[in-house]
Amino acid sequence: MTDMPLLPLFILLTSLLASPILFALPERAANLRTGINLGVAAIKVALVAWLGWKVSQGVVYDVHFTVLPGLDFKLQADPLALLFVSLSAILWLITTVYSVGYLESGSHRARFFGFFSLCVAATVGVAMAGNLFTFLIFYELLTLATYPLVIHRGSAEALRAGRIYLIYTLAGGLVLLLGTLGLWIVAGTTDFVPGGILADVAAEQRLVAQMLFVVLVGAVGVKAALVPFHAWLPIAMVAPAPVSALLHAVAVVKAGAFGIMRVVYEVFGIETAQAIGMTAPLAALAAITIIYGSLKAITQDDIKKRLAYSTVSQVSYITLGVALASPIAAVGALAHLIHQGLMKITMFMAAGNLAEGLGVKKVSQMNGVGRAMPGTMLAFTAAALAMIGLPPLAGFVSKWYLAQGGLDTGAVWVVALLLGSSLLNAIYFLPMLYRAWFRDGTETEAVPARRRIGWMLAAPPITTALMVLAVGGFANAPFSPLEWTRFVVAIEYQE
Repeated sequence: MTDMPLLPLFILLTSLLASPILFALPERAANLRTGINLGVAAIKVALVAWLGWKVSQGVVYDVHFTVLPGLDFKLQADPLALLFVSLSAILWLITTVYSVGYLESGSHRARFFGFFSLCVAATVGVAMAGNLFTFLIFYELLTLATYPLVIHRGSAEALRAGRIYLIYTLAGGLVLLLGTLGLWIVAGTTDFVPGGILADVAAEQRLVAQMLFVVLVGAVGVKAALVPFHAWLPIAMVAPAPVSALLHAVAVVKAGAFGIMRVVYEVFGIETAQAIGMTAPLAALAAITIIYGSLKAITQDDIKKRLAYSTVSQVSYITLGVALASPIAAVGALAHLIHQGLMKITMFMAAGNLAEGLGVKKVSQMNGVGRAMPGTMLAFTAAALAMIGLPPLAGFVSKWYLAQGGLDTGAVWVVALLLGSSLLNAIYFLPMLYRAWFRDGTETEAVPARRRIGWMLAAPPITTALMVLAVGGFANAPFSPLEWTRFVVAIEYQE
């Protein structure tokens, strides 16, 4: 059954066509720019909601154009795509509100919002790509769109961060191109199909399949910040707070994690990936990244860098859940795709408010900031406790399913890993909360001058913090993210 077959294309075009308009607007057209930004973001959320309703009713969307024989540009709105595109659309709207409040008094606003819109279009394209070829196009567009955002301030530090970011991500993109060509040669197609397309190839050419797995997962693992490809992420935190929030919660890092899901579930298929012996090494790499990221976070005094290393750790929960090859763990992985996005975007927006309102950019400067900015710090506190895994918050739900998945597969070490990771989360988050709420600020520890934070900066982190509470407390409610992940996993595992 089909209905308005071009709906995925319309969702993509909302932000793609807005981009050149935003580039063309003069700097002084602040009200018009704000209206276009918010209007287009709201339209996208409405279209995605419509898409979600139709997909839940069994409607199939498939938009494709032939490029070469056996090679199509293809958009599809399957349940896995809808999970990611919904996250992108909702958080784009919230981040747009925050960005307007953060940057409308700054310079180069037309450039920023033009690339900001292009970045979201690329993320939506990654989400709805129906094959690896289309995924590659938008994956690379995402790199090109986010680079100007990383270097937005134009300082020497920003330009250095941008160069490092390009080196890592373009190298990963080149490897992904080679992997896509390899897939096309050995399989004759690059389509994403539940259960995978490489079972016959793996049975006849095990080594070829293993090499292809390493190439493809390694390529998308760059943006997923898997060790040892993670170094670009903390360095890129020189970018403005809205960009940091976008990189961690919606766009680049999530595109990498989503790519790992597509490759494992729909290029290889989980059974094939297990049969060629690649899931265990992937799980080990995820475990190493989880611990490494947390240990590095403990040592960071810069707030945004501490949060960045936390992302290195937390996003690898998604990879771990995929690699465990358990439907229960897969539910945890997919849920964490949503939950981590909500938690981390809250924390980065709160960090931006501390920097803008108090000049506080370091953990050692956080004494007393809870009393100075209670709304912002309540939001940060909720997200931090959720990240630690305090029940019944969002992070606890993800970790519970991952732990159950570990036990389901006999991998008891996963439980120990998650407990150890939660302990490390507490070690680097609780001192921040203690300083904020229980220590008095001094002239040397906190900046006394304060700039008023408007509602466009204050409301977004509070909104996403409430969402963190809701998706955890009402995890089993109909139409919750957790319920949708169960639906997706039943398809991917062909249950």
